[in-house]
Amino acid sequence: MASPATEGGYAPARGGGLSTAGVGGSGAAEVGGDFARLADPLRPELLAYCYRMLGSVHDAEDQVQETMLRAWRAYGRFEGRASLRSWLYRIATNACLRALENRARRPLPTGLGGPSGDPAEPLEPEQHEVPWLEPFPDVLLSAEFADPAAIAAARHGMRLALIAALQYLPGRQRAVLILRDVLKWRAAEVAELLGVSTAAVNSALQRARAGLREAAPVQDELHEPSDAEQRALLDRYAAAFENADVAALTGLLRSDAVLEMPPTPTWFCGRDSIVRFLDGHVLRGPGDLRTVPLSANGQPALAAYDRGADGRYRAYVITLLTCAPSGVARITAFRDLRLFPYFRLPAELPAPAHSSGL
Repeated sequence: MASPATEGGYAPARGGGLSTAGVGGSGAAEVGGDFARLADPLRPELLAYCYRMLGSVHDAEDQVQETMLRAWRAYGRFEGRASLRSWLYRIATNACLRALENRARRPLPTGLGGPSGDPAEPLEPEQHEVPWLEPFPDVLLSAEFADPAAIAAARHGMRLALIAALQYLPGRQRAVLILRDVLKWRAAEVAELLGVSTAAVNSALQRARAGLREAAPVQDELHEPSDAEQRALLDRYAAAFENADVAALTGLLRSDAVLEMPPTPTWFCGRDSIVRFLDGHVLRGPGDLRTVPLSANGQPALAAYDRGADGRYRAYVITLLTCAPSGVARITAFRDLRLFPYFRLPAELPAPAHSSGL
């Protein structure tokens, strides 16, 4: 595969689209236009695939750009022996495997050590040097499929617990498991993509499944409430959060609930510890926090905005909830403001018209 280059007038277009401005000759422009027309509809599913491989929406976007660049430059030599989709997946897989070389896995705080002790103590310093696992906005995944059933199936393969467990697998095993078990490719198709035998694919898949079972704890989200029940739980959580209602929050959490907050390595296990932490460090008064309901990794989520002295609400945190029939089992609060644009959210919300709160 030809190496990427910036000459020739190709300009990567973040978020979709290929620019061929400056390409010499109408023939080259026509080829570029044909490639963009065929390849751009595949961009959302490639983004989801690269995210599953890398655990970062930022890195996934970079590798999709790299994939499109390489494919565009080689498109004139594409002979159609495989489908364009398979060809792009091959390029994307190789790009992700290169990106994973000499790179540590993306963890969550729960994967680095035991829970913190006293919720009244100050948080550990944020560790921005750690390549933390990131969430994936469902608004990006929904563009991949028109069929609601297909969207639901795809979201199930994006669960945060699964993405975290995939981080423990070597790159090739990770690719095989995603292609076979999540995307439902046939073994022969995966073998052709990776340039190995079908037997090698089946062997890698067995090892990957064993590694995944070892890395992933048994979780109640395997028996999740219905979408309507999860949405109702999210609404109750958001209302309790906005109103600083400690009693309501306590009633929503399971006794063994977990709270983690990357990039802070501190995390808590147990309803009492979580409530004490939220009451002492996060909640202040009714109306100091506003929330926007979201969905990420196929899970209910919300964005929280913190009110400043000027009355304006500024981006604060994006929180994913893992729900079980008995309540909220896990709260993963991503304190990374760079994530807000991926959720198509503004950095600020205006002050409310009335000063009486929400």
